[in-house]
Amino acid sequence: MATGETGFTDVEFDLISVQYHSLKAGHDYGQYVRDAENAGRDDIASFFREVMQQDSERAHRCHQYLGEIMSAKGGQPG
Repeated sequence: MATGETGFTDVEFDLISVQYHSLKAGHDYGQYVRDAENAGRDDIASFFREVMQQDSERAHRCHQYLGEIMSAKGGQPG
């Protein structure tokens, strides 16, 4: 595992990236749910809630993996 200019390994960077994008998307989906509800499309609102839950779970898994990696290294990046 190479450590790039960030001081983190590629895997750490990738996990952080996926976690960030999952959390950001989850935040955005809240608006999508409201838009669908305002349009009277509860079926689509439900779909967006499912997608939001999936991203939340994805972010949580990244967090767990990052915790494992950091614990194995004594809390130090890279």
